[in-house]
Amino acid sequence: MTFSRQHGLHANLHRRAAVLAAVRAFFASQGYLEVESPNRIPAPAPEAHIDAQPAGAWYLHTSPELCMKRLLAAGFARIYQICKCYRQGERGRRHLPEMTMLEWYAAGCDYTHLMAQCEGLIPNAAQALGLPACIDYQGQAIDLTPPWPRLSVAEAFLRHGDCSAAEALACGRFDEVMGLMIEPRLGWGQPVFLCDYPAACGALARLKPGRPEVAERFELYIGGLELCNGFSELTDAAEQRRRFAAETEQRRAAGKAVYPSPEAFLAALPAMPAAAGNALGIDRLVMLLVDAESIDQVVAFTPEAL
Repeated sequence: MTFSRQHGLHANLHRRAAVLAAVRAFFASQGYLEVESPNRIPAPAPEAHIDAQPAGAWYLHTSPELCMKRLLAAGFARIYQICKCYRQGERGRRHLPEMTMLEWYAAGCDYTHLMAQCEGLIPNAAQALGLPACIDYQGQAIDLTPPWPRLSVAEAFLRHGDCSAAEALACGRFDEVMGLMIEPRLGWGQPVFLCDYPAACGALARLKPGRPEVAERFELYIGGLELCNGFSELTDAAEQRRRFAAETEQRRAAGKAVYPSPEAFLAALPAMPAAAGNALGIDRLVMLLVDAESIDQVVAFTPEAL
């Protein structure tokens, strides 16, 4: 990174700091404890499409999820964390291999509670920057005034895709249709929660009571940006072990690295209360609020400049 580029980032880095301060104030006002967990862990969650960065014989975490759920199991009912997360191969206009993540968990809640919290958190962060309720992003107005609509994945495929969600899953096109046809159309005019994902797309999420074909999972989209991924948590250790095994087999079949089983997490899971958790990308939130086209415009250093 050249000096001139750093100088150009001066305003955005000040805004980023204000957003982080607003996030911390929001969670403090709701009685959440800020926690820290290790970045280097012996076993990441084995997700088929997320690749962990090796760090010696261990790995840099792709998310603090496993450790934070162990804290839930130990009796910490409302916790949040702002930390660096690491994912191999993720680099683009909206992606960094080292990103800043906000993650929070609440015992006794489900994913609808997290959606309501997003409706409070993000307008609060906008207000901290002196922005109005209706912001401008990439030349379009987006009204952050809640409530925000909920759109099921099934309906999104019917509305924006070229096939149903079930058909996309059956032929291996789910991510393609989501990424190319659906996501770019979401969250313009006002934010939208994309919710009730197919059960196969919720590796750590609880299935919806009475509707086992879908998981209680949502993603928030604003201006075509996916900002967060939240769900009601699965607390059945045997089912979680089965799902991890299925994800591991997908990784093996694709020729990807196979990770050790996260046994400490699985051992703690039976003690975890019913809860919900959400992971929100801070870099993308700042992109939205400062009207940045690229994630490079809101971080002090890019990998290429190191």
